[in-house]
Amino acid sequence: MARLLVLTAILLAATPAAVAQSKAVGRYNDWRVYTEGEGRAMICFATVEASDMAPKSVDHGEVVFYVTAWKSGAAVNQPSLRVGYALRTDIAPVAIIGRDRFTMYATGSEAFVKDDRDKELVEGLKHGSELRIEAASVKDARTAYHFSLKGSKDAIDKARALCR
Repeated sequence: MARLLVLTAILLAATPAAVAQSKAVGRYNDWRVYTEGEGRAMICFATVEASDMAPKSVDHGEVVFYVTAWKSGAAVNQPSLRVGYALRTDIAPVAIIGRDRFTMYATGSEAFVKDDRDKELVEGLKHGSELRIEAASVKDARTAYHFSLKGSKDAIDKARALCR
């Protein structure tokens, strides 16, 4: 798990502003696919930016949801969130798709679901219409984000195929 967090931290440093260093593979409606690195060190990821952020009075920074795969096989279809501020660790972020809720855990400005829920969340992303995430900042701002899932299935499948 610690290894995956380190790998994910490296990947997630590639926020949209830094994605210029990554290779854009394609756009699938509201989702984009990128690769980074080469050979067995290659990382493939599908991303979507938040379409709505609340409250409007808070500086959210860049808010991006990722589904990541590593060519090495270290992880396959790992969902995660990155925001532009430090998340509270004592108030778990929650990902919501329809009636399904996925409790996440925060580390710095990133949030992940437990490994045993990755597959279920990714299936929800592929078949749902909207992802909502509720979180809290260390400054105690309660936040909510909406992400379109239009194109998510094709983008996630493409990122996974690139890193098989």
